[in-house]
Amino acid sequence: MTAQQLTLLKNKHILVTGGAGFIGSNLCEHLLLNNIKVTCLDNFSTGKKANLKSFESHKKFTLIEGDIRNLSDCKKACINVDYILHQAALGSVPRSIKDPITTNEVNISGFLNMLIAAKESSVQRFIYAASSSTYGDSKALPKVENQIGKPLSPYAITKYVNELYADIFHKTYNLDCVGLRYFNVFGKRQDPEGAYAAVIPKFVQQLIKHESPVINGDGSFSRDFTYIDNVVQMNINALATTNYAALNTVYNVAYGERTTLLELVTLLKNYLTEYDETISQVDVKFKEPRKGDIPHSLASIDKAKKLLSYEPKFDIKSGLKEAVSWYWKHLK
Repeated sequence: MTAQQLTLLKNKHILVTGGAGFIGSNLCEHLLLNNIKVTCLDNFSTGKKANLKSFESHKKFTLIEGDIRNLSDCKKACINVDYILHQAALGSVPRSIKDPITTNEVNISGFLNMLIAAKESSVQRFIYAASSSTYGDSKALPKVENQIGKPLSPYAITKYVNELYADIFHKTYNLDCVGLRYFNVFGKRQDPEGAYAAVIPKFVQQLIKHESPVINGDGSFSRDFTYIDNVVQMNINALATTNYAALNTVYNVAYGERTTLLELVTLLKNYLTEYDETISQVDVKFKEPRKGDIPHSLASIDKAKKLLSYEPKFDIKSGLKEAVSWYWKHLK
């Protein structure tokens, strides 16, 4: 956080929904390290209390255990709040295909509850987690914010609806909103467990256990993997910007390079062999591609650079080194 950003935010009260989750807990930690008042709202359906341990006793931290599907919980959490970082959601394309109703309830009804609570509490700015899944079946690369396709999953539909609701709440109620389309975020505290675990922590855990990582497809699918510190930077930039033209729109949050899944496994094996040489001998397995998965993802970050002064510090290699170091300490 720059000195100017700190000056702008030091007396603000920021609500982080989903603050016990992977991205949310990293945002809470960063704000509290800069002595900014933070309230976390989480129902611990996917978030973990362990993610709050390093800062739960901070004098400027408040935890509210509640559910964004409950409007009264949202209103309680928004009391005396200046800004909101809305991270609470049910992620995962496969999860949404298996259970579209719950995904819809959390990601659309819960999102609408938060917008209503923010409006009624006169919150000044609403920054929310959007998704690269919104690009759907668009084959254009790199992905540019104003060119999207048709959604390929219930999850993608919900995240697009978030953008539509945010736009309406700005135009109708004058609530300033910024949507951040995350591209395959990874880093410390990302959960490797469960059926819907993200690919990087899942592969790291498998390799540490000398189990074969399973790639969906032939390994040629590519993603714009984005290290968590870059995501934190974008959230802070959106919170602290004084450029009004930067508000009430959406941004890609990525590094701007793509890596195939085969390249990803190779990098992970290389970094993990620094801790255990035998990991280099672990084989990779392949199975059919998953429904709803897009083949390739690559973001243009020009808009974020121009309007929000975004300068990502971590590429895939430097980010993976940081992530692998953290996982080796915490998964052993």
